[in-house]
Amino acid sequence: MVAADARTAVVFALSLGNAHDAPEGRSLLEDHGPMPEGLPMLMNKAYEGNEARQLVLNVGMIPLIPGKSNRLDSWEYEREMHKKRNEAERLFRRLKGSRRIFSRFEKLDVVFFAFISFVLIVEALR
Repeated sequence: MVAADARTAVVFALSLGNAHDAPEGRSLLEDHGPMPEGLPMLMNKAYEGNEARQLVLNVGMIPLIPGKSNRLDSWEYEREMHKKRNEAERLFRRLKGSRRIFSRFEKLDVVFFAFISFVLIVEALR
């Protein structure tokens, strides 16, 4: 999921339960296309690879990704700006506040996707 703030999701997709977040997130950004230039893209350490950084630069945004502690060639990032990443985490918390989402009662992906869309619309209208 790409979130703009604590109440607004820009785009999201469903993936397999055993799929890692980084490749799925990169494909989501590639499919979404260009975004407004110069805006920061806040991501957690799961996306800290060179591929993700380069993809964010290619779409015209500024990557704010902390390097992992075992990374040899670390980079600088704005720590104070990165602290705002909790806004996207709050959106996930709001989504999981719905019992149907956190326990995934639906067997079909289409129904689950529709219910996530419905909850996102309700959150955006609050």
